[in-house]
Amino acid sequence: MKPENPDGVRDSQPSGVALRREKTLRFDLEVQSGGALVLHCQGRIIFGPEARALTRVVADVLPTTGRLIVDLAGVESVDSAGLGELVLLYLWADAAGHSLKFAGPRPQVRSLLELTNLVSVFDTYANVADAAAAMYCEEVRSA
Repeated sequence: MKPENPDGVRDSQPSGVALRREKTLRFDLEVQSGGALVLHCQGRIIFGPEARALTRVVADVLPTTGRLIVDLAGVESVDSAGLGELVLLYLWADAAGHSLKFAGPRPQVRSLLELTNLVSVFDTYANVADAAAAMYCEEVRSA
């Protein structure tokens, strides 16, 4: 295993060969009007530290807020382990009575969700605003 560079990017090629730089998954949290918390994801949700990092962030944030939108607009790709993590998070949130929604998947991620029929399982929306509106409607109905 190669050591990580200080900027958090790993080299994927042996030395002496042109290096391809891989970005790790990054997150930004934002509070929307109405109190919904949005987790903006950038990078790839793939096997290894990226998928585990997503699980850690959601597991830390969701029990406190009870409502979370995962913005997938910045996610370039998802592999089978990443899909597994998304399923695990969704089922965990649902069983705990929390609201977890996914928003803005890019066309390649959206087609993967359709191919695996996860669009019928997940609460997936075209963008964060639509997901926040749906979350607000849920809150009004349950009050």
